[in-house]
Amino acid sequence: MSCPTIHTGSLGAGAHVYRPRRPEKTLLHKTVRQNLETFLVATDEQDDFRGSVPHHVEAAFRKYLKCGLLCHGFARAYCAGCGHNFMVAFSCKNRDICPSCSTRRMVETAAHMVDDVLPRVQFRQWVLSVPKRVRWTMRLNLSSEFPF
Repeated sequence: MSCPTIHTGSLGAGAHVYRPRRPEKTLLHKTVRQNLETFLVATDEQDDFRGSVPHHVEAAFRKYLKCGLLCHGFARAYCAGCGHNFMVAFSCKNRDICPSCSTRRMVETAAHMVDDVLPRVQFRQWVLSVPKRVRWTMRLNLSSEFPF
């Protein structure tokens, strides 16, 4: 098995390539980084009835800003095959805001469902999408027919 290194040349069949994420270059990260403090101050200055941002929401934003950045912690990996060292940044493991961590969690959950929960038979999924204007009418009609 080949080393999971950063490689720019031609790759052979079955080669694994480690490509570090660059979260600081995404639009979401730039937007949160530039506007988080302004948003928190603006919500604190609003009237007392609405209150400020809950602590868990602020913590989720702050953890997202640290996710995937080497300056906030990393693990050093070593390939015994080729002797190459590389660093892997820590993730926030946050399901709320971070697209990378929530996607990883979604893939892990789907793999668990397929491997351990669902029986090994064929499945077919049907999705019914109803326009928003019709949903309220359907809800009223269904609640009168099925009172549970």
